[in-house]
Amino acid sequence: MFKSVAAAVLGLSLSLGTWAKNAEPTNELPPEVQQLHWVEKGQGDIANKASITIPEGYAFLAPADTSTLLQAMGNPPSSDRYLIAPKSLDWFVVFSFDETGYVKDDEKIDAAELLKSMQADDKESNQERQRLGLEAVYTEGWEVPPHYDESTRRLEWGLRLRDESGQRNVNYTSRILGRTGVMSATLVSDIDTLGQDTQEFKKLLTGFQYNSGLSYAEFKNGDKLAAFSLGALVLGGAAAVATKKGLWGVIGGFLAAGWKFIAAAVVALFAGLGRFFKRKKND
Repeated sequence: MFKSVAAAVLGLSLSLGTWAKNAEPTNELPPEVQQLHWVEKGQGDIANKASITIPEGYAFLAPADTSTLLQAMGNPPSSDRYLIAPKSLDWFVVFSFDETGYVKDDEKIDAAELLKSMQADDKESNQERQRLGLEAVYTEGWEVPPHYDESTRRLEWGLRLRDESGQRNVNYTSRILGRTGVMSATLVSDIDTLGQDTQEFKKLLTGFQYNSGLSYAEFKNGDKLAAFSLGALVLGGAAAVATKKGLWGVIGGFLAAGWKFIAAAVVALFAGLGRFFKRKKND
């Protein structure tokens, strides 16, 4: 199975190629990617606030390597993002933590009103993307309306997006409430496989936990309170969007970054691309 994807996180574009299914991590990507410090077992530390179990078949990147990978795809540097993905890179998740304070979870969510606000912000956000030389991204609607689960303290929603070329993708976001702030876990997936990818994403999140003393249930009187509640978290998440890029766009991104594919690597990239070409024929 092959998939190439691109995403914009906090208004910045990022794109990732893929590993061939069942291959070792990064074997078929340029040397710069192979040399990143992929963590394949144990726990991935996230901002000294939480950890995520790295299951067999997955790999994790700390901030420096995440930033290197994002910069290689034409993004400004970052210092606070963490990435985990299956080795096939059929989908991936970007984590970041916001020290917002304790967010009260007693607000009723008005999904229709939130969507209107997001769509109204498209013009301004796309002006900024244009300034950065990036494609415009438009909010089409909810793939999954915002909903809050009190048992997991997770606020989740799926936003359906479209880029200028007409390609569509889904950004499925989970906001995990904690004692001192909110962890953002953004799944980048394809509409066609969102259901399956979301189930795998949620299974992955069962291995997420806040460090001792930082979980939502450990709130104490006197702790800092956030100046907003659940609806504002969704609106804040509108800045984290995902769009899908084709194989050739990803290869072009590598070349633009100054990386050269040797002939053998290019041939290897075409192994197992039946799904890709099948999709192209059906477009």
